[in-house]
Amino acid sequence: MSTTREAVDMKLEVVIISVSDVDRAKAFYEQLGWRVDIDFTVGDSFRGIQVTPHNSNASVIFGKGVTSATPGNAPGLMVVVDNLDAARADLLARGVDVSDVFHFAAGPFNYTVENPRVSGPDPEHRSYFSFASFKDPDGNEWLIQEVTTRLPGREWKSQTTDVATLAELLHETAEHHDQFEKTHAEHNWWDWYASYLSARQNGSNSEAASAAANRRLETELKIAPK
Repeated sequence: MSTTREAVDMKLEVVIISVSDVDRAKAFYEQLGWRVDIDFTVGDSFRGIQVTPHNSNASVIFGKGVTSATPGNAPGLMVVVDNLDAARADLLARGVDVSDVFHFAAGPFNYTVENPRVSGPDPEHRSYFSFASFKDPDGNEWLIQEVTTRLPGREWKSQTTDVATLAELLHETAEHHDQFEKTHAEHNWWDWYASYLSARQNGSNSEAASAAANRRLETELKIAPK
């Protein structure tokens, strides 16, 4: 008998690239306007730098000792913008050597034809179909893809809850928390509530949400049973 399992949230957090000159790479990505999140060293053999494109949920890590890959071997990293002309203008103003706008002759990322990249934007100006590109000092290539409208099903919808539904959910949360409160040491009720509500709003049923809240308080916050 097959059962439908709830998918676990997994968010792409970081991609790692290889560079030959760490300071030069850091200066380049700062030049792009990307945020430097961290730059740390361990002795003489390790240095890790994380940078994040403006308003991106995913970051890039490079440095010394972070990967054994050959510098410049990343051929198709990609960032998405909603206005390709504006993005190119910004990069050019920052002194970045960015390509002219192009599209793919046989469709995005299709390199099976001769001369796959064609100069100019997509003739039909379709979302996802127009690109530009630039390279970092080591030759790691970044594609800039213009996405003006997402196709159906391509976005994770954030859930909104009306007041009546939220009140009912809070009541449910209080009832389930009551059992944990009776069997465990003193704790902040809002920690349990937050864990339970987060799980419920992400699709878990009440039993799974209770288990998640119990697990967090017991393992992360060290709330022991009485």
